Amino acid sequence: MGAYTKVRRTDPVAAPRCRRVLQLAATVASILAGGLFANTPVSKAEALQPYRVVGDAIPESLTGAPGDPARGRVVVASRQTGLCLLCHSAPLPEEKFQGTIGPDLAGAGSRHTEGQLRLRIVDSSRIDPGTIMPAYYRLDGLDRVAPAFRGKTVLTAEQIEDVVAFLMTLRDDKATR
Repeated sequence: MGAYTKVRRTDPVAAPRCRRVLQLAATVASILAGGLFANTPVSKAEALQPYRVVGDAIPESLTGAPGDPARGRVVVASRQTGLCLLCHSAPLPEEKFQGTIGPDLAGAGSRHTEGQLRLRIVDSSRIDPGTIMPAYYRLDGLDRVAPAFRGKTVLTAEQIEDVVAFLMTLRDDKATR
């Protein structure tokens, strides 16, 4: 929705781009399923914190406390934890080879509320069922999860809050809600 454009499968110009997007989505899914993280503890085995979706947002913190933007920046930039820059670009000039498939994260804090960002990270399929963005804080309904990662979320509740806090610092006075 919004930042993503729907493309007709019969469009000869867009078809190769769609194939590349689907190939990248499959790569991301396999990485998150354990390919890259086989020896890296991505998240602690923890019970999901209960949360309430209101409209297009999760208004309350998953931890009951605000996140740390500095830690969130580390998660966003990490090529081992969140892999955000595989699909998104962000105002992190020191990080090379940023993605262009997902929306640019610059100005995210101006375009969305904390709750909207939280839901997009927790499970963006609640907003767009056709999204290729992985659910970072969900356990049910996932396919092809490596045995070592079953019963674990990609990010912890604290990491989600840290990423939300970082994204909220990315303000753009020209962006509109």
